[in-house]
Amino acid sequence: MLTLKKQLQQIDNKSYKAYKNIEGIYQFEHFSLSIDHVQGDPFAIPSRINVRVPMSKAGFPVQTWTGCDNTSIRRIALEDYLGRMVKKNIKKIIKGKRGSGCSGLIDIEINGQKSLLRNCVLVTKNYIEARLVMGLPADNRHVAALEAQQMLFEELPAIIEQALYYEHLSSTELMEYVNSAEDQEVLRNTLKDNNLVAFIANGSLLPRKSGISDKLMAGTIIAFQSPPSLEIEITLPNAGKIQGMGIPQGVTLIVGGGFHGKSTLLHALEQGPYNHIPGDGREKVVSIANAVKIRSEDGRAIAKVNISPFIDRLPFARDTHQFSTENASGSTSQAANIIEAFECGTELLLIDEDTSATNFMIRDERMQSLVVQDKEPITPLLYRIRELYEQHGVSSIIVMGGSGDYFDIADTVIMMDEYLAKDVTEQARALAHDKQHVLPDKLDTLPKFQRSSTRQPGPDTLNASRNQFTVKIDVRETSTILYGKYRIDLAQVEQLIDIGQTRSIGLMIQYYACQYAHTPDNLITNLNRLLQQANEEGLDIFSPYKVGNLAMPRLYELAAAINRIRCDDWL
Repeated sequence: MLTLKKQLQQIDNKSYKAYKNIEGIYQFEHFSLSIDHVQGDPFAIPSRINVRVPMSKAGFPVQTWTGCDNTSIRRIALEDYLGRMVKKNIKKIIKGKRGSGCSGLIDIEINGQKSLLRNCVLVTKNYIEARLVMGLPADNRHVAALEAQQMLFEELPAIIEQALYYEHLSSTELMEYVNSAEDQEVLRNTLKDNNLVAFIANGSLLPRKSGISDKLMAGTIIAFQSPPSLEIEITLPNAGKIQGMGIPQGVTLIVGGGFHGKSTLLHALEQGPYNHIPGDGREKVVSIANAVKIRSEDGRAIAKVNISPFIDRLPFARDTHQFSTENASGSTSQAANIIEAFECGTELLLIDEDTSATNFMIRDERMQSLVVQDKEPITPLLYRIRELYEQHGVSSIIVMGGSGDYFDIADTVIMMDEYLAKDVTEQARALAHDKQHVLPDKLDTLPKFQRSSTRQPGPDTLNASRNQFTVKIDVRETSTILYGKYRIDLAQVEQLIDIGQTRSIGLMIQYYACQYAHTPDNLITNLNRLLQQANEEGLDIFSPYKVGNLAMPRLYELAAAINRIRCDDWL
């Protein structure tokens, strides 16, 4: 600590680059500070630092970060909570901007209302480590040592003391946080045992401010209440017995008038694979972990995907068993999205009619009469969705407002009426019985679905070099990765929820290229191995230097990024 003070005094008012001299590890009274990287200019990306507090001083009881089942969920939740406490105290304590550029900034990378595996805070039995960024203060591109001392010796210790010491935190709030995450994980893991694919607890608050916001809708909100016929009771380790609507395995329709809550319910379910923080309103809304939201995606690239179960018999005998295009149509992209999710092992497809290609979803009888089956290469989802469930165990939840043809193949029909859920399965079956939709002939002769695929990206596809740079990976927003010479567009991958996940995906692709791309196994097999390695060894293995801005993605979003690279070098 004294060494750092002396160094700052020696470089006061020198060129900003003199800050480089303070890189290193320093021992404070109750924690150690590591200045890992110093920015070269006050306008550059802020400096990276980390602090370590010995667990003996932090004082967290073992039950706050370990559970009786030895899973990591409580530790992940505690790390997430402590990151949020650091963020909260930064806002409360730091003076803020003091000089040019990033001068005076202290920040930690944690946002949103999902509890994710991140690397901004690490909890071990020996210590707690928090990784932050700091804008070292400048006065006209010169070192402002007095301001730096204030940040490092007054503000930073105060933040650490208030955020990373158990005695200064609300034990009630902390335990609510980790208990809630554990309950959500248990609830999700019990779905299969109850033959369910999703669960929405009574009292849940689903409406958001907008389709792109995590925040609750302002004003009066109608709390969710299950229809009696679908209500079940589940016992959780911390919350005890809860009641809510269980959505059974099979084909489920969500119907109702416009603005009555259909898409709101589906949006909550597509966020269901993630754990929500207390106060979000969706803490006990869960879907099975491998649920995938499917939509059409005009213009996306497709590389050697077997879309023949949905699109076959193209003019001029064009093959669709290994279909590639640089500019997919709505129906073609939706078919590819389903097949790619199928390859990833999904057991639940989430589909909204509003973001689907109409000709992929249905073909009415009049159109079938005019354009006969042999002349139409697209087999609508309507004709194959039961096969997906009955032969491959893939359930579906579909928001449907414009076609009653799906009543014929639905197991469950839920109507949203002014945000109230009603079970209208029997009424829908009666309507289907009165006027049953006639399925076309020869459906049993269509190409079969295949879970596995031999396809994998070739060496050039995953080349991250750009111009003179050996490796260039840049992520500035959740929806885009600049990877080597490629721009990977993830705007329509709707379950990618955190920029930290996007950063991890960019680094994971590069790691895959170095460690897995030359093995004989296919893409999904290797990605599963990579994610298993990430869970065992942590996210740090993917970055060439220590950062605190990564979050764990799911298999589907990682595969989706590779599948959208615009390159035809696939094996």
